[in-house]
Amino acid sequence: MALDGAFLCTIRKEIEDRALGSRIDRIYQPSREEICLLLRSKGWSGKLLLSAAADSPRIHFTTQEIENPKSPPMFCMLLRKHLSGAKLTAVRQLGMDRVIYLDFDTRNEFGDPVTVTVAIEIMSRYSNIIIIDGDGKVLDSIKRVDPEMSRVRTVLPGVSYQAPPAQGKLNLLTAVPEQTKGAVLAAKGVDLSKAMLAAFEGFSPTLARELTFDICGNTELNKLEMTDEQWALLDSRLYALKSGLETGENDYCILCEESGRPKEFSFVQLGQYGSLYTVRSFESPSALLDAFYSERVRMERMKQRSIDLLKLLNTHSDRLTRKIALQKEELAQCAERDALKEKGDLLSSYIYLVKKGDKEVTVQDFYHDNTNLTISLDPALTPVQNVQKYYKEYRKAATAEKLLIGFIDEAEKELTYLDSVYDAVSRTSGESELLEIRQELSEQGYLKRYSAKNSKFVKAQPPLRYRSSDGYLILCGRNNKQNDKLTLKEARPDDIWFHTKDFPGSHVILVTDGTPLDDIPIRTVEEAAMIAAYNSRARSAALVPVQYIQARQVRKPGGAKPGMVIFDHYFVLYITPDEEKVNGMLESR
Repeated sequence: MALDGAFLCTIRKEIEDRALGSRIDRIYQPSREEICLLLRSKGWSGKLLLSAAADSPRIHFTTQEIENPKSPPMFCMLLRKHLSGAKLTAVRQLGMDRVIYLDFDTRNEFGDPVTVTVAIEIMSRYSNIIIIDGDGKVLDSIKRVDPEMSRVRTVLPGVSYQAPPAQGKLNLLTAVPEQTKGAVLAAKGVDLSKAMLAAFEGFSPTLARELTFDICGNTELNKLEMTDEQWALLDSRLYALKSGLETGENDYCILCEESGRPKEFSFVQLGQYGSLYTVRSFESPSALLDAFYSERVRMERMKQRSIDLLKLLNTHSDRLTRKIALQKEELAQCAERDALKEKGDLLSSYIYLVKKGDKEVTVQDFYHDNTNLTISLDPALTPVQNVQKYYKEYRKAATAEKLLIGFIDEAEKELTYLDSVYDAVSRTSGESELLEIRQELSEQGYLKRYSAKNSKFVKAQPPLRYRSSDGYLILCGRNNKQNDKLTLKEARPDDIWFHTKDFPGSHVILVTDGTPLDDIPIRTVEEAAMIAAYNSRARSAALVPVQYIQARQVRKPGGAKPGMVIFDHYFVLYITPDEEKVNGMLESR
């Protein structure tokens, strides 16, 4: 579901109630199309996230840990220039359209009081964040729109700001009951939900269908065949909707698929889907949007920042895969080396039958029941030289086989390592984690080494900390170097080590404080295994094998790459990852 004008109305009220009168303490731009404002007032602080991303435009308070990039973009610098320390004095919505205006009182470079407005336009790929001065001029926007891009409306510095064109629909908050029936009947479309969509400003298809479902128990209803009772029910439902928007007392909920993946959200209870989805309820619209978008947006944000690393890892992995395939073909050819030795032995035994200039000779093969065997010869060589040729080719194949087995083993280990780095990159949640991985790849020779200037930004992150239902501490590595440190240096001998079997993933340590494995509650062991399964490439699988063993039995071979360990005699537990349960145990990200 897209964020519609009606839901945006609940966000506007929440910002008014929580942040009106607060001041901007910090401004940063976590990604190309996102702005985060840290607002503070006496006894309160909150992060207001503004996003103009085409797939997730929105505005809401967030509790997510969003890292501040080391180099602020120009748009962020402009915001800091005009809004640092500014006071939020008004939150306005353009009717019930998807446009919010944040008015800030501040002072210009001359010290004069001015009002600067930040407009957040939530319109799919046309979404934008625009800074407007007190004279209504555009100072800048996160997406500039020139005349070649739009003939209707330009958004450029120095141009007078124009609001998006009005659609001429009815605003539920200002409409009177007598207007609603006429607006629905006058709207295009016979189906009631489509007519409401055309008649009312800020309505989404989901909301229009839900209103229809409340009236007749179905999502489709011919407006021309509605009874007086149904029209009265519609008026009553619209009045309740209006009341909820004005007071903020709504049922904020997300509908989730069986896998836990969010499917739909709304500020009213959605009965149109029946029992098809499970329902998660939230206390505020911001909490709902934070939960709905956080994981998807985090992955997209880190994908943008890590696209060069992923491309590098894919290139090296493809090259290694082709190399291994060629070496295995050569190895298969080496398997015929015994036949070369047999031919050398046979030629040596029947050398009296061979003359220089012969192209072949037929002998009795005493290796295979004295059957006749024709052996090819080089006519330019003497009989003895032909014998030596076959022995030489045999020795060459035997040496090549030993070398190829070693080469293939090393290449497969390197491929496994690159696969583990790829998995770590795909699960990064912040810039610092990404910088750690870049440094690791630099140390391994895959990237040019960081200069001292770049190295100072690499801040080592602590392991992820979880707390089991029985109170046990569970630590989880974020990348290969941290996995090594956690498993080989920080874990105590009696702690329990977990890792997914046959899948790249994090090392997980269950801190036992000396408690024997047999005395640890099975629930805690299962939760630690679930954490390992979730923090791996297999997080979306239905059943994941997780191996676990005491940390004292895990060791690192000499010369092995980061994150690579060996162990014996392990236990295996099959577990289904549960994102909600894992996140519920998380103490810090």
